[in-house]
Amino acid sequence: MNIEEALKEPKKLTLEDKLFTVKYNAAKETHIKVDNEICKKCTTNRICLTICPAKVYELEEGHTEVHVSFENCLECGTCRVACTDNAIDWRCPQGGMGVCYRFG
Repeated sequence: MNIEEALKEPKKLTLEDKLFTVKYNAAKETHIKVDNEICKKCTTNRICLTICPAKVYELEEGHTEVHVSFENCLECGTCRVACTDNAIDWRCPQGGMGVCYRFG
């Protein structure tokens, strides 16, 4: 590596780039359940669709029910706090499953 390369500004990573580096042990069963009856009456404009950094919650085109990709969950708990209607039942994944942290 020459001096010009060493002095270049490092590449800025997108959220997707950063999420790609997270290691998961995917469980076979979900640790997140959405009560779609409550969800349909959402008073916060379905904040779960925008608040989750890992895009766990998605509304498929032409559907009214929220699709949950629990395998992507970073276990931050943001959805539990943001969903003021209590439509999301979030529990810790079963032991040894979910996000694998390197230093803790």
